[in-house]
Amino acid sequence: MGFRFFKRMNILPGVTLNLSKSGGSFSVGPQGARLTVGPQGARVSLGIPGSGLFYTTNFSLSKLGKLFGQATGAAEAKEPGEIQETTETPTPAKTPVPQQAESVTPDDIEKVTAPDDQKPLAAGCKALASGNEDEALVQFQQATHLADGAFLAGVLALKKGRLEQAAQYLTAAAGKEQELGKQLATYGINATMSLAVTEEVAAHVEPSLRGVLLALAEVYQAQGKKSDALACLERLQKLTPDDLVVKLSLAELLAESIPSNQEILQKVVQLTEGVENESAIHAALLLCKAQALRGLGLRDAALEALTKTLGRRKDRSDELMRALRYERAMVYEELGQAKRARTEFEKIYAEDPDYEDVATRLNLKNN
Repeated sequence: MGFRFFKRMNILPGVTLNLSKSGGSFSVGPQGARLTVGPQGARVSLGIPGSGLFYTTNFSLSKLGKLFGQATGAAEAKEPGEIQETTETPTPAKTPVPQQAESVTPDDIEKVTAPDDQKPLAAGCKALASGNEDEALVQFQQATHLADGAFLAGVLALKKGRLEQAAQYLTAAAGKEQELGKQLATYGINATMSLAVTEEVAAHVEPSLRGVLLALAEVYQAQGKKSDALACLERLQKLTPDDLVVKLSLAELLAESIPSNQEILQKVVQLTEGVENESAIHAALLLCKAQALRGLGLRDAALEALTKTLGRRKDRSDELMRALRYERAMVYEELGQAKRARTEFEKIYAEDPDYEDVATRLNLKNN
């Protein structure tokens, strides 16, 4: 989890200059799908316009479009400051290259003139821009009467493992959802929190109801409060129904809650409707689907889903592939195909002898 505080400057239709502590970069693309080239290299950001939720990865723009079920395109200005999506794909080669970019520093925030009741928020931003998270949290805790202060205090508390405080602050922020982002926007500050989803993909949330719900879901899961986490994710899924990462989080949590509950398993299958094997996140969601189908006694359907998913290895981690093969072995066992099941278990054992209960199933360990 990390923070980025930066200022944005619109310089051309669909092109934004990002000034941050790590240096300058240019972004091009419509709301919800942007390609950024800067000191850290190139990355693609994709999300749902207006949601406050987006993701960054080094995948190609076309792959990200499939990943989040969203068409991507270049930006065409309707009028100054307003961006409209088109069907054209942004071309990195046409992205202007800055000669020199000035980094945003704590001094920039120092120049902010804030009313007395908002000074702790500005002070917290300055401390965070300086890399002093402890001082930032102290300041944000004095600004929890403000929606943005409560959001930032909650996220920092979560990062530091202070779960009770995090839940308290984020709940307060959720109660002021109409005000989220407004105080920071007044001072030209865009605060983005990043949460690692996989090694390749990070989810980024800004002060918004969606950002609060995602952070709260993580807090509740860390506390073992699955029902509260489920409530957050279900609400988030209604707000962003096409977000596959939210679907995956919800499906995994549902499957862990009551594995033998038929209604829960049917809900997991419904979440995977229309999902194709386009990326690692798609594959993980299809694994949840297969597990739910097996739980419902639909073993042939589960086997078909797993075999199709296992047919594509590119961009899939070894851990994910083993999980898929383990589930297929379990299906083989329940279908009475003991030889095929053992073959799968042996391959998994050869790669990772300690994986799940494979050694026991191969009679290599005592129960």
